[in-house]
Order: sequence, then structure tokens, then C-alpha cells
Amino acid sequence: MRQQVGIGAIDIGGTKIAVGIVNDAGRVLARTETPTQLAGTYPEALQRIIDMLRAMAAEAGVSIRGIGIGSTGPVDPIEGKFGDLDTIPQWSGASPVEDLTRVFSLPVALENDADAGALAEASWGAGKDKSRLIYVTIGTGIGGGMVFDGQLYRGVDGAHPEVAHMILDLSGPPCSCGLRGCWEALASGPALARWAETQADYDGRRGLTAKDVYDLAASKNAFAERAVAREAYLIGIGLANLINLFTPDAIVLGGSVMKGAGRHLDGIRDIVSQGCRFVPLKSVEIKLASLGDDANLIGAARTWHHRFARSSKA
Repeated sequence: MRQQVGIGAIDIGGTKIAVGIVNDAGRVLARTETPTQLAGTYPEALQRIIDMLRAMAAEAGVSIRGIGIGSTGPVDPIEGKFGDLDTIPQWSGASPVEDLTRVFSLPVALENDADAGALAEASWGAGKDKSRLIYVTIGTGIGGGMVFDGQLYRGVDGAHPEVAHMILDLSGPPCSCGLRGCWEALASGPALARWAETQADYDGRRGLTAKDVYDLAASKNAFAERAVAREAYLIGIGLANLINLFTPDAIVLGGSVMKGAGRHLDGIRDIVSQGCRFVPLKSVEIKLASLGDDANLIGAARTWHHRFARSSKA
């Protein structure tokens, strides 16, 4: 009997590294993860990833057909290298594509994690059969990827569009990009929690997270309700900008913050409608991502398909 095959998928984030095996229908067959900061130097992390891939292939009972990587950015998908990584600077400049190709003798593809998520939702998720899809993920940061007519949109030199750094408020909080009032600086999960803590009736609890804010708002906590309403407004303004610029068929929203903000999707749509009078907004779907907590891992696998198997039905 012919052994089953799968794609080795690697999701590299600032918090964790997930490794798994994904089949050609986008289903995760096996997965494991490790905290990013425990992975150590790049050579140590590389060896850990290699060991995890081999273990997951054995657990799933498949041979690995290829390897896809979705990573926190910036990355150079053409050269297969990490750029200047903020969260894991000791890995900056490393070439996981070259290293994993050498070890496994298989084709390896690398993309920014938001681009990987966009590819997954466009092929196997909420954006399936949409010609012009924008995927936005809101969590610790804000990321976005665009798939137009089946092609991942790239800018000059293959660059990934940084939707997080559109300016919404010139007098807003400083951002790591060097300017103030970027979408990420205002509406990411940590930004939401920080704003809630500035309210006069904030109860003083420490270590507040975006999830905490949404849970408190659901319990009718006043400062949390204001923070949640502001977050919906900021998300809506950012989406209105994207719709005015690109007039997509659909925007798919994922990420940890959307687990709470998704309860307020109608309100977000109302904000969008106020700023999109001159485009056919009724033809633009705004919907939640459908691939769940493994979306980035599935996106890593889809990255491989997009690069190496685009002529297949996978």
C-alpha cells in the first residue's frame, strides 16, 4: 500500500512555534508547539523544528511531500530568509528555506504569516471562490494579506503590504514603525488593553489582556464596554480604508482579538458603511475567518501549495 503524504507546516510567531502535518484538503493530521523564547538561538531552534517535523510525520503516519513556513515578519519570501525580526532578533538574516531544503531534500516555501493565512482562507476557508480577497488578522499585532485572482499580491521587491501601518490618528500613540497613530498602535490587542487601563473607572487589575476586556464588557463593565466600542470603531475605520483602496469581494477577519470583536461584527459593518459611500459596499462581504486556531499552520501548508503545486487541484 502506498504511504500517505502530507505537507510539513511550520508557524513561527513571537509567542510560539507550531509544527504539524497538513493533508491536501487542508486538514491538520498532527501538530505540536513550543514557546518561541525557549527555542534558543537559530541553530538550536532549527534543530528543534527538524525534530518536531519528524515526530509529527511519524505520528500522522505520512511521508513529507514538502515544507511550508509562515513566519512573523519581515521575511523575504523570494530568497527564503528572515528579515530584521523584532520579536526574535537573534534569528534575523537566517535562511530556513535553505537549511530545511538541505536537511530534508524537499522543496520549501516561506511567507509572512498573514500572507500564509490569506492563502489558506482563500483556498480552504471563508474566502473560498472569492476573486479579490483581503485577509486581516488582529492579535498581538495587525497583519494582512491579499489574494487577487488566485495570486498573492506582492509589492516592489516582493514586499508584503504592511496594512497595520496606515495612519488613523496623527496624534495617536507612537508605533514601532516610527510614526504615530498607526492602525496597529491603536487597535491591536495590547493597544486595546492599554487604552482600557487609561479610563478613570479602570479597576486597577494588572496584566489586562484583550480577552479580559471583552469578558469584562460582556459582564457590563463600563470601562470595558467603552474600550470594546472604541475597538469596533477603529477596526471599522481600518477596513473602510482597505475597501476604498482595493474594493475586494471579501474581507476575512482572523486573529485572537476577533474572537471577542467578532461578537460586534454588525457594529463594525455599520462603521464601515459610513466611510464607503463611493464604492459598491453591498458587494463586499465582511466575515470571520473559518479555519480556527490552526489557521496559521494550515496557511503554512497552503504556502507550499501556492508556490509548488498551483497547477494541481490541491
